[in-house]
Amino acid sequence: MRINNNISAVITNKQLLGTEGSLAESMERLSSGLKINHAYDNPSGMAIAGKIRAQIQGLDQASRNSADGSSVLQIVDGALSEVTNMVQRMRELAVQAANGINEQDEKDSIQKEIASLRDEIGRISATTEFNTKSLLDGSLDARVYPSQDSLDLISRISVSDSVTEGVYAFTVDQAATQPELKLADSVNMLIGHDATFDLNGEKIEITADMTKEEVYEALRIGAEHADCTMEADMNADSEIVFRSNQYGAHAEVTLAYYSEDDAFNAAFGAGGIPNLKEDPEAEPVVDVGTNAVVTLGDGFGKNATVAYEGNRIKISDVNGFQMDLLLQAGYTSADPISLEVTDIGIMDLQVGANKGQTMQVRIPAMDAESLYLDTVNVSTVHGAKDALNRLDEVLDKVSSVRSQIGAYENRLDYTTTSLDETEENMTEALSRIEDVDMAEEMVEYTKDNVLEQAGTSALAQANELPELALQLLGNR
Repeated sequence: MRINNNISAVITNKQLLGTEGSLAESMERLSSGLKINHAYDNPSGMAIAGKIRAQIQGLDQASRNSADGSSVLQIVDGALSEVTNMVQRMRELAVQAANGINEQDEKDSIQKEIASLRDEIGRISATTEFNTKSLLDGSLDARVYPSQDSLDLISRISVSDSVTEGVYAFTVDQAATQPELKLADSVNMLIGHDATFDLNGEKIEITADMTKEEVYEALRIGAEHADCTMEADMNADSEIVFRSNQYGAHAEVTLAYYSEDDAFNAAFGAGGIPNLKEDPEAEPVVDVGTNAVVTLGDGFGKNATVAYEGNRIKISDVNGFQMDLLLQAGYTSADPISLEVTDIGIMDLQVGANKGQTMQVRIPAMDAESLYLDTVNVSTVHGAKDALNRLDEVLDKVSSVRSQIGAYENRLDYTTTSLDETEENMTEALSRIEDVDMAEEMVEYTKDNVLEQAGTSALAQANELPELALQLLGNR
């Protein structure tokens, strides 16, 4: 027997310490619910679990991002719903103004309401926001940059979603022109005569008792109602020019007159303007404008076509390619104009947990100028009929944008559902790696608890062995 080293106690104590360590680990797992509490528990498992946890948190935030994106689109849809209602009201007013029973005062009153609605559309475009971020002013659409030398030559540029990033070039071969008619006579020559001018179907009454100022005002107001401008110097013997406010082949200026005033006819009739009083079958003299003409260059497809509306250019191609712009009046050049289409301005929604997992949302400008509502004027002689075509075009555009917004919303709904399902599956995968099986761990805990009690008892027995040696010494 040995008393200097109690080998039995040492062995028993070693086993007991191991049992206590295992018991402590089981208690830690049971109390935390985790199978991996320290890196040494499962180094590779902890690394995998860390990546999965980052993905889960990213997916959760991406789901909230998608929900915020849906909120933005709902605000846009609500605003465009009101824009649609106002444009429909404007069209209703245009139909009313087109009725031949209306006098000029009624047309002017109708135009005032249209102008008020146009201003409200502009206000909605400027003030519709989400978290102070403007939504309908065009800042969330693709930016298009003209070349430096053509910055002032092009305006109202809009491109469809199908127009990809790149540089597009064209040359302007012919400028759009306004039709105009010139009278060799001056305002002074009209004073003291009775005559009625027929300008674009608008009657301008001149009577012999009018002063020079009254004659000038009658011409100016009549030209305005005929959708023209009148240029003349009231204080000099300069020619009178009637010029259409519109550009292009759809615009024209027609002029004739009625008069029984022989003196007036002798002076005025030599100007080539027909007197419908003397010849009711005569055709009014007409001047017609011209459209701009462009030649497409680099960037455009072989199937691209161009539609002209004065100095407004609409370029179309396959797959929904649309480019719409307004040229500066009177501009022509043999040098090409280039437009650089970029992705700057497009709103990127982060709808994934990783880099590059984004959804692009484009919201074009919906102000009155971009919609060409500033050209709607039902107070002119043909304005109401022209307004119907323009407002139909506006309704089509607004409806198209709302349709795209709805498609974005549906896509975000599916994206949110997908993100939530992926997050659920990732959480389940993480649970399999780091969550403890409580039943299995409880079995281990019970085993280690019993072993600890047994080890404690064995250690007590081992510690009594040296006392046997003392008994041997005592017997001696």
